[in-house]
Amino acid sequence: MRLSRVTVPTLKEKPAEAEIPSHELLLRAGMMRSVAAGIYALLPLGTLALEKIEDIVREEMNAAGAMEVVLPGLHPSDPWIQSGRWQAYGPEMMRLVDRQGREFCFAPTAEEVITLMVSRTAPSYRDLPLNLYQIQTKFRDEIRPRFGLLRAREFRMKDAYSFHTSEEELDDTYRSMYEAYSAVARRCSLDVRVIDAATGLIGGDVSQEFMVISEVGEDEIIYCTECEYGASAEMEVHRPGVGFGSPESGKLEEVKTPGMVSVEDVAVYLDTDNAHVLKCVLYVVGGEALAVFVPGYREVSEAKLECVLGTGDFHPLREDERELYPAVTAGFTGPVGLEGVRILFDQEVKGSRGLVCGANRVDHHLKGVEEGRDFKADSVADIAYTVEGDLCARCGGVLRKARGIEIGHIFKLGLKYSEPLGASFTDQDGNGKPMVMGTYGIGTSRILATVVELHHDDAGIKWPKAVAPLPLELLVLSPESAEQAKVAADLEQGLKASGMEILVDDRDVSPGIKFNDADLIGLPAQVIIGNKLAEGKIDLKLRYSGERIETFPEGANQAIERAIDVAT
Repeated sequence: MRLSRVTVPTLKEKPAEAEIPSHELLLRAGMMRSVAAGIYALLPLGTLALEKIEDIVREEMNAAGAMEVVLPGLHPSDPWIQSGRWQAYGPEMMRLVDRQGREFCFAPTAEEVITLMVSRTAPSYRDLPLNLYQIQTKFRDEIRPRFGLLRAREFRMKDAYSFHTSEEELDDTYRSMYEAYSAVARRCSLDVRVIDAATGLIGGDVSQEFMVISEVGEDEIIYCTECEYGASAEMEVHRPGVGFGSPESGKLEEVKTPGMVSVEDVAVYLDTDNAHVLKCVLYVVGGEALAVFVPGYREVSEAKLECVLGTGDFHPLREDERELYPAVTAGFTGPVGLEGVRILFDQEVKGSRGLVCGANRVDHHLKGVEEGRDFKADSVADIAYTVEGDLCARCGGVLRKARGIEIGHIFKLGLKYSEPLGASFTDQDGNGKPMVMGTYGIGTSRILATVVELHHDDAGIKWPKAVAPLPLELLVLSPESAEQAKVAADLEQGLKASGMEILVDDRDVSPGIKFNDADLIGLPAQVIIGNKLAEGKIDLKLRYSGERIETFPEGANQAIERAIDVAT
């Protein structure tokens, strides 16, 4: 592949649209171009890198026993309506109407279509388990596409769907997908943390995300420094803290706190701190008021609250709803003597003492409040976000917060789609039963961007060899020189004969431009044919380490292959 003949439009300056390094470098290195907000065209080198990634995904999926299929990208609305997701998906789903007036969507995922397809074969238990996957372009009309390929409206994804006779059978496939995704990450030189996550619009009871730690990650994750535990900030589980309230009992006392409704204001006014204030957050759940009490230094996790309540049909109490629930006094609600309202406590409240809380009348708080003496925390759950210094519920190690890029997500769906869509199998007794399902997605174009985000320096991309568009760039500094041109042609021919396709910079531009572009494009190795050829030598540079090796043209092929073998 010759740079003089291929489309690799490198840029010297940072494009105005680029927000993060991977976005900037993929544009500057001539690997992609923007077509519209969140929609990109991949150019030859970007396409080659994506193909390498998708080949790795394909190999690992096949090794795990999955089989590739091709599904349509355009889905009729009927199965989505049947599953209940046509409305639930909201404006992110890109929809259209055909000339017959029938509604369709550009598929953001394919649970409905694959479930119908499998169910129409009327499988028996002998046909299961079954695991089918595709690698396809997906569409999600993001309200704010950003960060290039990390949050695009059109993107590439491998999505797999498994069908089983039992939960135990699903567990086996789920574990194999876990291992396959871990292997994909390793082969792409990405260090992942697997975290417990919310199931969201996909649904199911259990899901895990494969996260790459990065400052540009849009998701906050919590992980243990001692064990492999990790979770999204909404789903993490921590040990109850030991710093809430006071070790000693105190006298219950009502104090006037005029206009003091925030935790911070109350703490300052009463000369204490947030660790002694019991916070109340008021919700409306199915028309009923709910008072949620958490330590003053924590926030309510509504994802955890949804799990505890068993419904997402709740919202914070609005100003215009206060008259409907006279039992609560917004800004001054406390658990002592509170009646006529449902109450839920965070686990950390149990056994606490020396607290400040609302007195259930305007402009008044209580001091010296003690759980068990002044009120009972009968309904307790883990419903609060973690804070720095919390301990792991599994091993007692310290929990840490980080930002992460999600590259993959696996789910145990159970019967979420098979029951409403009538996807059954015939068991050994001839009875029809709904199939147990799993679903597994991994973003291949997002992996492409994530690799660049983690593997670059000030000069450009530093491709790991497994996903590099090509293994080697050959820089001919003076292509008009017959001697340099011949050495370059001989090297290219020899490497091609050994099965190595390379990029040759034969452009009529200055050596400085060639050096800068070579580092920007970032292939694992560079061979430089220049003035040293007069001494019978050429240079071999390893992009990742920056190491330079002098070698002779006659033995260069073997030296190049050895160098690439050890390249990162």
